[in-house]
Amino acid sequence: MSRSRHPNSEIENTLKYVESCNWKVEQARGSAHAWGQMYCPRNDKTCRNGIYCITSIWSTPRNPGNHAKKLKRVVDGCAPLGNDDD
Repeated sequence: MSRSRHPNSEIENTLKYVESCNWKVEQARGSAHAWGQMYCPRNDKTCRNGIYCITSIWSTPRNPGNHAKKLKRVVDGCAPLGNDDD
C-alpha cells in the first residue's frame, strides 16, 4: 500500500530520497504531532547505538527546510548497509 503525500513539498521530496535508500516510511495513525516515522532497513544496534534507526517525521515543523535536511542527514549518516561483518 502506498503512503499519502506529506503536506510540505520539501519534506515530501526528502521522503522520496529516503525511500530510494530503502528506508521504510510509515504514516502515523492518530498521532497529533508526528506525520509518520522512517525506519532503517538494517535496524542494527551498532549503527550509532540504535539511536537513529527510527526517526519521527513531523507534520508541521517550525522550519520545514531544516527538518527535511535533518531527515536526509539521518539517512546519509547511517552505517553502510552492505557491511555484514557483525
